[in-house]
Amino acid sequence: MPETILQERTDDGKLILTMNRPGTMNCMNLEMISTLKNIIEESNFDMSVRVILITGAGPPEGKKPSFSAGADLTERRTFTENQVRRFIAMIRGTMLAVENARVPVIAVINGYAFGGGTELALACDIRIASSDALMGLTETGLGVIPGGGGTQRLPRIIGLAKAKELIYTARRIDARTALEIGLVNQVVKPEKLMDAALSVAEEITRNAPIAVQQAKFALNYGTECSLGIALPLESKAYEITIPTQDRLEALKAFAEKRQPVFKGK
Repeated sequence: MPETILQERTDDGKLILTMNRPGTMNCMNLEMISTLKNIIEESNFDMSVRVILITGAGPPEGKKPSFSAGADLTERRTFTENQVRRFIAMIRGTMLAVENARVPVIAVINGYAFGGGTELALACDIRIASSDALMGLTETGLGVIPGGGGTQRLPRIIGLAKAKELIYTARRIDARTALEIGLVNQVVKPEKLMDAALSVAEEITRNAPIAVQQAKFALNYGTECSLGIALPLESKAYEITIPTQDRLEALKAFAEKRQPVFKGK
């Protein structure tokens, strides 16, 4: 059996994860989501990883490109009600692992992203879409609701009123609309998609690893708090960067008019 998640590592700390079920439009089965969760969680202990990119494989000849068309409904039809509950819990846990990854995660949306595919993109820090991508939380059209965090993450990104409209209608939107409403950060031509994502990843990896990680921590958790709690949280995150070698290297590089060389220490 082919691996459901392909991994590619670069020398400068990029980890590229490719959902590899192109024959099913990269639909998420239990093996795929559990594998993705395990890889993300293990990456938290690999200090060489600086940024993660997630995309979809394919497509086979004659098929439309897909990031992920959501849950594998063929597999789902074989589940008992309790197995469905377990599956949804696994999806929810996987999305949470992506959201809470130690490093920034970029969704490289190379085609269709429906249901769980859009939910995975929502859990990422940055979303870059191909101009031919289609996105949508389409679950109400299948008799259920988004179960991987979509009802909570979508309104936090695009606002409550628009999120209600998209979820209630199960509407699929194109990349241009997704950009207009703030669902994605950038839209590029299909042939330039991965280069654009790698360019953003390169901008991230130029910066101090500990600082980037603490910025993510402050952003993720601070936005869930009142300002009275969030500002002290930011101060504590800042304090972690003060004794680092990277901060001293940045000051030295500034004085010497050169680019700093960060080591994540």
